[in-house]
Amino acid sequence: MEPIGVYVHFPWCLKKCPYCDFVSFAKERDGIEHERYADAILAELERRAGAFEGRTLATVFFGGGTPSLWAPQALGRVLAGIRAATAGRAVDDVEVTVECNPSSLDEDRARALVDVGVNRLSVGVQGLEPERLRFLGRLHDADGGLEAVRAALRAGMPRVSADLIYGVAVPTKETGPKYLAGGPTQEQSPSEAAAEARRVAETGVTHVSAYSLTIEPGTQFGELSRRGRLPIASEDGVAETFFAIEEALGAAGLGHYEISNYAREGHEARHNLGYWRGHDYVGLGCAAFGTVSGKGAGVREGFALRYRNAIDPARYMRTALAGEAEVESEEPLDPETRLRERIMLGLRLREGFDLERSAAEVFATAWTPSRRQAAERLVQRGKLTIEGGTIRVPRDAWVLADGIAAELF
Repeated sequence: MEPIGVYVHFPWCLKKCPYCDFVSFAKERDGIEHERYADAILAELERRAGAFEGRTLATVFFGGGTPSLWAPQALGRVLAGIRAATAGRAVDDVEVTVECNPSSLDEDRARALVDVGVNRLSVGVQGLEPERLRFLGRLHDADGGLEAVRAALRAGMPRVSADLIYGVAVPTKETGPKYLAGGPTQEQSPSEAAAEARRVAETGVTHVSAYSLTIEPGTQFGELSRRGRLPIASEDGVAETFFAIEEALGAAGLGHYEISNYAREGHEARHNLGYWRGHDYVGLGCAAFGTVSGKGAGVREGFALRYRNAIDPARYMRTALAGEAEVESEEPLDPETRLRERIMLGLRLREGFDLERSAAEVFATAWTPSRRQAAERLVQRGKLTIEGGTIRVPRDAWVLADGIAAELF
């Protein structure tokens, strides 16, 4: 049976970070409706049970927001419900990941998550330099980020990942918030970023995600950038930092298996691999996206259905608990659209992906005349390799992967 994942969105956090474009709402811990939200998700799960027909549950991912704020017993009820809904149709070692912020993760919380069946944590360390952490709106300091990782490991969490953000230019200490008026800034150097990556790796994590800061519209940083009032790291500096981090983490035994991700052998993020390989996933919770095909989607062969749940948490809970559809939008994806998404995501992987097999799976044409011509040009420029049906981006061109993928559309 084909694998399928589940994504559960937890919409609350203690503070909205200025770079974050995920749906999240700042709320005090004592104002979160832990059990009612779990009840709503379980009600939605019952309605979506058909999506699992003929599928094998491979991964569950709790994202947000800050899922480490969720009471472990409530999160555990949702996880138990997912397991019950897929009983007899799950791999032996389902990967269960919870995203965590250091400000809401300690050893006791990590141990409680282990007790309810979580076997992987993704901890948002983001950086180890005080000024940069403040600029990114983080609620923890460098020691807090590293201690959260160590606490998860002490608690017996089988797999722990840490997130880092690089490519950040921050205001100098002398100017403080005056960067809004174009004051002097300081950009993180490649050597500094590499040193941070080494310190994180030394904690014993088996996975690191290192993302270049992306300025998204609709965020606080996005608005400042639109007005020309946000410090931006240079493209050359970001590219140099990318390779410096790769070298540092490689020396620490973490293989670079995806543009932004590194892991010890066997510790790759299986849930994200599902996205990059085009697997279906059921989205549960406020603002969650899901993409399903086959009988459970009610669409034609080769097509898939992408949906998004109600964005407002109160509306989501009200409609889900009333047994009504909590969908914000639905969009059928035709075969060519699905193949383009697989090209965009599959080329992020070091191993690349099998274009011809992917095209056959979604009933699309692998090598249209224009795609063949574009691929040949890319090969001549050293930006693409083709081996049988498999295409991939060479390591030296990874920083250009999005543009390379777009040329193959």
